[in-house]
Parts: sequence; C-alpha cells; structure tokens
Amino acid sequence: MTRRSLLLGVELSGTGTHPASWRRPDSRAEELFTGGYWLDAIAAADRHGLDLVFLPDSFALQPAGALGRLEAVGVAARTAPATHRIGLVPQAPVTHTEPFHVSKAIASLDFATLGRAGWEVTVSRGQSALFGRKAEQDEASLWAEADEAVEVVTRLWDSWEDDAEIRDAATGRFVDRAKLHYIDHVGEHFSVKGPSITPRPPQGRPIVVIRAADPHSTAVAARRADVIRVAAADLAAAAQARAEVRAAVAAAGRDPDLVSVLLDVDVHIASTEENAAVDVAQLEVWTPTPDPVTLRHIGSPETLRALLARVHGTGAGDGVVLRPLAVAPFAAVLPKLAPRLRDRLGLPRPANRYAPTA
Repeated sequence: MTRRSLLLGVELSGTGTHPASWRRPDSRAEELFTGGYWLDAIAAADRHGLDLVFLPDSFALQPAGALGRLEAVGVAARTAPATHRIGLVPQAPVTHTEPFHVSKAIASLDFATLGRAGWEVTVSRGQSALFGRKAEQDEASLWAEADEAVEVVTRLWDSWEDDAEIRDAATGRFVDRAKLHYIDHVGEHFSVKGPSITPRPPQGRPIVVIRAADPHSTAVAARRADVIRVAAADLAAAAQARAEVRAAVAAAGRDPDLVSVLLDVDVHIASTEENAAVDVAQLEVWTPTPDPVTLRHIGSPETLRALLARVHGTGAGDGVVLRPLAVAPFAAVLPKLAPRLRDRLGLPRPANRYAPTA
C-alpha cells in the first residue's frame, strides 16, 4: 500500500470547539441532538474528500458552550450508510465501559462502513459517582486500565478467524466452531474468556487512535495506536512532538513508519482572511477564551492549503485534525481515497493471532 502524502481529518465537536459557536445564526444549535445535524456535517466532510472524522464523547458535560452529548458510536452508525470514503472514528471511553461492549460496537461499525471504522481510546476522570462501581483513579491507573482494555478489545476482534463463517446449508453449519477462539484474558482490570459474538471486522482490526497528551497516554499510544494525535503551539514544537512520539513507538518495538502522527489544528475558515478574523472576534466578544495551546489557523481555504503544505514540508505531522471553532464547510483538494481505512494509512492487514499458520 502507498500512504497518502498528508492525511486530513476533522473533529466535529458539537457546534464547534469555541464555547460561543452555538450563538452564531448558522450554528444549527437547535438541531444539535438530531440525526440530521450530524448526518449533514459528516456527509459534507465525506464529499469534500477528508480522510477521517473524529467524534468526541465523554461521560461529563462540556465545561461551557452548548451542553449535552449524543453517544459517538451511535452517531457514527447513523451516518455510515450515507458516507462512502471517510473513516468514522468515534471516541469510546474505557474507564467505565466493558471491553466486550466496545469491541462489539466498533466491530459493528466496521461492518456498517465496509471497513472504514476507527476507535479513539479515551479515559474518564471524575465520573465514578455516575456509576458507583469503583473509586476515582489517578492518571497512571486510568491509562494502565486503558492499555489492558485495548489488549482485550483487539483479542476479541481476533477471536473469529476470517473464514469462520462457512454458511454450509447442506450440513446446517453456519460457522466453523474450530475457528472461534477463547481469548482467556486474565489481567489486573479485566478477566474475559471470549470469544466475541461478532465476526472479525472487515479490516481485521479497526484503527486504534490515542491522543498523546502526557507521559501515561503517550506510553499507551506508543504500544497500541495506529494513529496518534498530538497538540502543539507551532510547527516547530509539532515536529519535535512527532519525533518524540516516533521514538517512543520505536522503543516499544514497533515500526514508527506504520503509525501516523496527526497534529491538531484549531481552525476557522471564511471566504477571506478578513472575514474569518471578524467571525472569531465576535466569538471572543460573546465568550472570551484563554490563549490556545493548540495551533490555531484563522483564514481562507487558500491559507489553509498553504498551512497544510508547511505541515508536510516541516515534518510537523503525517496529517492534521482540523478542529473547527464553528462547524462550517471546508475546502480541500484531495485525491480519491482507498475504500478501507487501514489501506489509506498504509497499514497491512493484521494477522489473526489465533489462526493457524502454514
């Protein structure tokens, strides 16, 4: 497979990442909890040729702005039949969620998209009272549990061999049970026998995404992720962050060239740079925000394309994740994308650890 020169993703966070974005007359905030809002936004990203759409999720309310959330995996599933090329990557927190449920949900999304699903692994802080099952955990414990959860999920994806479904009408055998495997996982946080009740996904294993935000999440990302997200204030810092992440991946015994590092970029795009600046100034009048720690780009489609060229030229990332301050159309000129997300990332189909080898 040949990896594209630059991967382009978008994170759709409600009406936008700016807490005042819902106050814009074009925000469609009144439709935020309808399927149509998300269908239109994600279908537009698909039509414009973006590679990935990230759907944030959490067990907590947003700290400001439009409050409330729909469940990200459900939103992705709703939009799957209406999209054709774009990879759908919902967040699914693991802190209070069983790996068996996550594995089945993401595998089902991969079937619904014919191989375009991903999973962004997140943890949940300060929400234990909502569940009443365990005490709050520190960062080290949260990410140790997440690390084990990813191990369980990927083993469950592998618990059916690719050709386990035989559908032999003559004998009445739908599956070859010899090709279903117990994973027999026993760890610090989970004890899961398996196998899954969902066949192996079309991609074998849907894409695993982790944001490298601190030493704990970075260590898990280096061991587990196909795509690693980073944030930086400028391109020089981004290039340094990418180099450090790649070094961590290599230290974990993996090939860094098989892991894509994507740079988060907060953006607002309008027809001209002047119009974009006016729009953002109004957002700041409504709700002033601190100086961002994430790279921010306010401009036009032309200036955005120039930024993407600089990202590629400086080695600041294998791609970017655009985080609109206010959700709006994005102009991009991209080649036709491969039908499956692993192909677009240049990743080989993973071998099934339970299948016999010749």
